Amino acid sequence: MWLFSLENGKMRAIAKGVRKPRSRKAGHLEPFTRVSLQMARGRDLPIITQADTVDAYLPVREGLLITTYASYVVELLDRFTYEEGENRALYHLLVDTLSRLSLSGNMDLKVRFYELRLLDLVGFRPQLYRCTGCEAEIQPQDQYFSASQGGALCPNCGIKYVGSSPISMNALKYLRFFQRSNYSEVTRAKLTSSINKEIEDIIQQYLVYLLERRLNTPPFIRRLREETN
Repeated sequence: MWLFSLENGKMRAIAKGVRKPRSRKAGHLEPFTRVSLQMARGRDLPIITQADTVDAYLPVREGLLITTYASYVVELLDRFTYEEGENRALYHLLVDTLSRLSLSGNMDLKVRFYELRLLDLVGFRPQLYRCTGCEAEIQPQDQYFSASQGGALCPNCGIKYVGSSPISMNALKYLRFFQRSNYSEVTRAKLTSSINKEIEDIIQQYLVYLLERRLNTPPFIRRLREETN
């Protein structure tokens, strides 16, 4: 099974007998569960010998939509990480995001903040203050965004780059706000559904470009949101 740990980052381990009905470890090794583990050295992979739940994040299991948001958070982390050792910042970001999703509030806002922070931590922070084409300072007006260029483009450059997308001044302001602010400041933002959709589209374009593949959960999230609205 896959784990993301404080000390070793992304890693694999073996949980023997976890599928047995009477397994003592089974209930502690559910998805989205923060656990304390004891492991023994195995031939190829470490073997989990004991598991104790630290936080089950039970609210993220109580509805299909919120479970899918949590699945997206984990999927994104999985796509951007490798078995490369300790990454405490990403670990704490994951823990904080699952905790936030467990509380009431705008889930889209929580996930947009997570996306921007994760991009920062994995080295793909989008440039939102200067045109990535001509390096001119971005002015307070509608602009463009280019995934291939890694950020905003001024109107003059935006029409020159194939695949660039228009982005409204308001959407760009929210992206900048999420990028520079801490979470307590972000919670004061009033994210409308139209601005959220625009930001979501821009971020997904960027993520797909970086990963060179589409993510599984975003289309399902949109479908569920449409059904519940």
